[in-house]
Amino acid sequence: MFDLPKYGEGICLARMAELLEALAIDRARLRERSVAVTGSNGKGSTAAFCASIGRAYGFRTALFTSPHLFRINERFQIDGAPIPDAALKELAGRITTAIDGLSKKRGEQFGAFEAMFALACRYFQESDCEFMVFEAGIGGRYDPVRLLGCRITTVTSVDYEHVELLGQSLELIVSDKSDACASGGAIIYGENCHHLRPHVVEYNRNRDVESLFVRDEVRVESESVAATGQSFDFKFRDHHYCSLDVALAGAFQLHNAAIATALFLHWLERTRPGEAVSRIEAAVRTGLRETRWPGRLETIAQDPLTIIDVGHTPDGIRQSLAALKQIYGERDWILVAGVSSDKKTEEIADALAPAFDTIICTSAHHKGGDPVELTATMRRLNPQAHVEIAATIEQAFSASQTLSASLKRRIYVAGGLFTAIEFAAVARGLDAKELVFF
Repeated sequence: MFDLPKYGEGICLARMAELLEALAIDRARLRERSVAVTGSNGKGSTAAFCASIGRAYGFRTALFTSPHLFRINERFQIDGAPIPDAALKELAGRITTAIDGLSKKRGEQFGAFEAMFALACRYFQESDCEFMVFEAGIGGRYDPVRLLGCRITTVTSVDYEHVELLGQSLELIVSDKSDACASGGAIIYGENCHHLRPHVVEYNRNRDVESLFVRDEVRVESESVAATGQSFDFKFRDHHYCSLDVALAGAFQLHNAAIATALFLHWLERTRPGEAVSRIEAAVRTGLRETRWPGRLETIAQDPLTIIDVGHTPDGIRQSLAALKQIYGERDWILVAGVSSDKKTEEIADALAPAFDTIICTSAHHKGGDPVELTATMRRLNPQAHVEIAATIEQAFSASQTLSASLKRRIYVAGGLFTAIEFAAVARGLDAKELVFF
């Protein structure tokens, strides 16, 4: 959509401020109507939960996320609907014109993510959205979402990712992500940030930012996880909700749902105090129950049962694998695995290999890593497993169907986003090579 590199040159905040001004973006209105979602894992589904609650409440609700899975339109949604092609093309033309002028003036290169963030701001403003959920790209300190000035944000989790940009320790990473929140605001931290609480509290103190943590200020209790559905009890300040049903699979989704609920409740209390309690609870229940977010433990076929997961960090992969086994059982699985070329094969293979006795190693068309290296790593980490190689996603799909029929096994596709989505495309009769990723 934009003839730009993925990232621009250096720190983008000043040029992004100029771009938003050139596009007549009302940043004060964005500030009042937006929340920002940062974190290493869980951002997408947390953002989707939050937007679904806002929509159920009756707000015209916007959602900006990344990456997309099948079409770039997915990144810009209003009330659950992706931006139409015509609107996307028209807005992209306006953004391109503004960027060309500013690039010449400033002598700086914009990045494609910056352009898409600006497009989202303009689209949501023109559509007069009342509640907007923005997912950060990388971190929070220098990410475009910082320009929103949101006073209600979340850090869903922290893991060692983008360390060359965010820092070599979890303390540095969580600090960077926390900076998406404006002074005087509040940040809701996911459960895996709990051991960082002493650092986080002191880091936020001088900015007068409130630090709230899942399992402490945000209570998640009486969790129930099964293939037929899952639920939990939620407590946050004066809000106590029993048996909230969650449509997305996996215990980690209860955690994400709790963050999203607290995020919306806190924003609502700040912007519209005194709203009817019964209306709020009804929106939370409906929003969580109706949230759909493809790619995370998504069932794409029933015969054989085939589940994909787009997790691409070791921690995210372990969470999804644990949920898979908890819901569907530990036995009778075939793993189809592929790792992107820019990820650490050893760490991802270590998260997957011990749990499977039949593994097919492959490579996605987009940014696929070396399947020979992955196969050797899997065999070394699990010498008892039957491990075979399939050079392409198409070959992996065919091999998985053959093995599934002969062994009467179910299929799990994991290791990276592109592997999972390309496999799903082939399963649906699409040409995986034609998918366009960012």
